[in-house]
Amino acid sequence: MNTLHHPVASAEQWLAQRKALLAREKELTNLKDQVARERRALPWLRIDKYYVFDTPSGPRTLAELFEGRRQLVVQHFMYTPGAEQGCKSCSYMADHTDGALAHLAQRDTTVVAVSRMIRSWLKCVP
Repeated sequence: MNTLHHPVASAEQWLAQRKALLAREKELTNLKDQVARERRALPWLRIDKYYVFDTPSGPRTLAELFEGRRQLVVQHFMYTPGAEQGCKSCSYMADHTDGALAHLAQRDTTVVAVSRMIRSWLKCVP
C-alpha cells in the first residue's frame, strides 16, 4: 500500500465502504465459526502407535504427557538441526505460554512443546 497516494474520502463515502466491509467481516466470522464447529465434530482418532518422548524428566510416553488430564495441546516448536535459533513465531509462543498454563490446567488440559532440538541445547528447561 502506498500511503503517499492513498485515497481520501468524505465521511459518507467512508461510512458506506466501512459498512460494506463490515458485512464481509461478519460473513467471514460466521464461516470461521462454522468451520470450527465442523472441526470439533470430527471423530476422534485412536493413536495405536507407541510414542516415547525425551523429556527433562527422562523418557515419557504419549499417554504420560497428558499428566492425568483429559486433553493435551502439543505445540510443535519448529527447529532445524544446525540452525542457530528456532522459529521466530514458535519462540514468541514459547515466551508467552506460561501465563496460560494455570488456566488450561483448570480446564483439564496439559500443554507440551515438542521439537527436533537436542534437549541439551535448551536453556529454558529447569
